[in-house]
Amino acid sequence: MSASLHFAEALLPSGWARDVRIEITGGRIGRIETGVPAQSGDQRHTVALPGLPNLHSHAFQRGMAGLAERRGASADSFWTWREAMYRFVDRIGPDDLQAIAAMAYTEMLEGGFARVGEFHYLHHAPDGSAYAGAAMAEAITAAAAETGIGLTLLPVFYAHSGFGGQAAGPGQRRFVCGLDQFARLREASGTGLAVLPDGVLGLAPHSLRAVTPDELSNLSAMAGTGPIHIHVAEQQGEVSDCLAWSGARPAEWLLGNAAVGSRWCLIHATHITAQESDELAASGAVAGLCPITEANLGDGLFPAPRFIAAGGRWGIGSDSNVKIDAAEELRWLEYGQRLGTQARNVFAGEPGASTGGALYSAALSGGAQALGAPMGLATGNSADFLTLDAEHPSLIAASGDGWLDRLIFAAGRSAIDGVWRQGVQVVAGGRHRDRETIAARYRTVLAKLLA
Repeated sequence: MSASLHFAEALLPSGWARDVRIEITGGRIGRIETGVPAQSGDQRHTVALPGLPNLHSHAFQRGMAGLAERRGASADSFWTWREAMYRFVDRIGPDDLQAIAAMAYTEMLEGGFARVGEFHYLHHAPDGSAYAGAAMAEAITAAAAETGIGLTLLPVFYAHSGFGGQAAGPGQRRFVCGLDQFARLREASGTGLAVLPDGVLGLAPHSLRAVTPDELSNLSAMAGTGPIHIHVAEQQGEVSDCLAWSGARPAEWLLGNAAVGSRWCLIHATHITAQESDELAASGAVAGLCPITEANLGDGLFPAPRFIAAGGRWGIGSDSNVKIDAAEELRWLEYGQRLGTQARNVFAGEPGASTGGALYSAALSGGAQALGAPMGLATGNSADFLTLDAEHPSLIAASGDGWLDRLIFAAGRSAIDGVWRQGVQVVAGGRHRDRETIAARYRTVLAKLLA
């Protein structure tokens, strides 16, 4: 399949360019010309942006969005939210998971995400017994195939309920594996992933509280050259428990005891010290920031200014999928830092620089690194991009980084008109091509699960 498109403006790796013509062959960008007129047969659009990577998702949690917003008998926190999550997962089967994930992935595409890192730990049947093969991972892959989103699948190793190898609790029975079982599950997941044109297989030790040091070492070797993601330092309680177990904070222990490098993504890393921030930046690993979920759970704020100044790499993820909107994740990221530092344009870095431009480019490069898949409007890359509605009230007379400033801080996802994945338009007029069918199935599944 081949196509050609012409844009009045497009965001390329070298920056903004005008009169850009892109030729697509076999789902990839075959040729890019700048400063040229449109040719007969070209599709014409005003502006093109590269699709963004969503480096951290728990797709099944889309089904419980808004269901944990009533105050409990005691002070609510991440830990009380987690109990509500455990109750929700008890009834989800493979078909249910595919329906929920397809809804989430549809909304991701409509919201500007072109690839997702699925941090997948819902492995087993409701009673904790193993499905044949990797049924739940296959449901995730089927949802990605159905919607068209790019998938980096991150099967999660989860063996313990707390630091030092504590026995898992009943609420974790659907997640827990031994190393041998996990290796088989990951292999089967990779086999299923082969149906996608550009699927990537990594793995994810869930957290330091869910793996032992020996297990973490085995998992690092098992990953080969694939991405490795891990939750770390999300909650103050996690920091206290890690100190009690090891005498070190979570990020401190991980950076000191594992070969953390550019293939690694440390999800959240919210509660890190200045020294840990500097060491994380120096490691080349990516900080996986999920501002909407971190706000929803009351986690805290990542200490961004020092990390950025040290050259730290970061990307964004929708995590719990309570709200799926790439622009809103970036807006929350900047606004959280503004509230924490009592300053404006924190991510811009230099006088006169665009905050929207800085946010978008960093999220693109850091997220692509974390997901093990090159992204951006460059020759040879997957043709994953989005177009904006130039007539949107918040985009009138925009140009260059002004498109990004207005998209992130004013218009949001309502300004996204079209989305292409592997050169195929999957979103038009702001709606996924199969939204009605996917949403109808989702409503049926949710009604059953919540009955």
